[in-house]
Amino acid sequence: MATGRGLRISLAARGVAFASALVTLAIALTLVLTYLLPDSPWLVASVSLLVMLLIVVGVVRGQLRSMLSLFRALTGTVTSYRDGDFSFGLNWPRNDELGDLVSAHNALGDVLREQRLALVQRELLLDTMVQNTPVAMLLIADGDPIVYANLAARKLLNQGHRLEGRSLPALLEQAAAPLRDAVQRGGDGLFSIGADDDEEIFHLARRSFRLNGRLHELLLLRQLTAELRRQEVQTWKKVIRVISHELNNSLAPVASLAHSGAELVRRGQHDKLPGVFTVIEERARHLEGLIRDYARFAKLPAPRNETVIWKDFVARLGSQIAFTVEGALPEESASFDVPQMEQALINLLKNAHESGSSADDVRLSIRRGGGVIRIEVLDRGSGMSEAVLENALVPFYSTKRSGTGLGLALAREIAEAHGGRIALNNRNGGGLVVALVLPSA
Repeated sequence: MATGRGLRISLAARGVAFASALVTLAIALTLVLTYLLPDSPWLVASVSLLVMLLIVVGVVRGQLRSMLSLFRALTGTVTSYRDGDFSFGLNWPRNDELGDLVSAHNALGDVLREQRLALVQRELLLDTMVQNTPVAMLLIADGDPIVYANLAARKLLNQGHRLEGRSLPALLEQAAAPLRDAVQRGGDGLFSIGADDDEEIFHLARRSFRLNGRLHELLLLRQLTAELRRQEVQTWKKVIRVISHELNNSLAPVASLAHSGAELVRRGQHDKLPGVFTVIEERARHLEGLIRDYARFAKLPAPRNETVIWKDFVARLGSQIAFTVEGALPEESASFDVPQMEQALINLLKNAHESGSSADDVRLSIRRGGGVIRIEVLDRGSGMSEAVLENALVPFYSTKRSGTGLGLALAREIAEAHGGRIALNNRNGGGLVVALVLPSA
């Protein structure tokens, strides 16, 4: 098969042709010497063997010289590849198996070179993004030396100077006290630097992982001042809208009924006044309850944990609102703030009753395992849409006409104050499950 390197002749074909030529040459030489020296057969054999041996050594040496050069070149390029240099290429003039090896080797070099170039470009892009992100990033190796720091971290901790190789505890000694306390405390959290108009709020996140067999920790410091202030404004707007709505819904009827009561007094129709006063009292008590709920949410005290026997706790809860216990209660006792947990579960059970579920389908499940206590309130109501699920835990968000949007928010606040969390999910077959997940210790 003809190629760009000429007619293809395999190494085996070359070997057969070489052997055939040697045999032919040996026969011809033997015949010539036999003719010249007919009486000396041993001399003829010796001379023929010596001549053929010299020819074989010369030809094989010439053939192997180019192959050995190729093998040395292959060794050199492999070493270059190992060192990250993919700029070398090889050439083999013959169209045989060695030529195929050289072509494959060159193709491998091209692929590695392209991959290295793409990797370098991606690393450059990633480094540019990391260096210019407003989130301060610190990568710390086991033993506290800083392995990597972006521009935001340098500006925050070292006035823009390099941090690699520095000790984090030494840098924290010169940093603001809230930052130092947040890092030394461990875990994620918020902290603020400065006061009044100069206050800056940061969020600290930390993640641990192993890199090259060594434990590393990544610290992320994100400034949240602008976002939190925008969120604060939006929250106040929601509060004002809800309070204004509730006040209008209560004060407008009260004003109207007060006017009607005055007219009834003027006309002497005193028998209708008790009904007017009853409605006014109802609206006033509704406003009183609304304000009480807001105050409870805004002034939730730190939990006062006490040892709780589940059977007694569930019996006390059942005396206040109806539900069915699903499954067996844990035998081990728990520890939490009883009044706060009662308030959270009463809110959840009340929501379950108001979801359109029958009273028999409102259930309470308490399970323990995996280091957590999972308290679930289940119903067979209408469930929640995706949009409602996303906003259900936001304070003052409510889909009920007379709702304050504080029940689920208060339950979440109580769960998080106990080191836990709250989760909402629609159930298969309809209904909702709200889970309070608390640490068991």
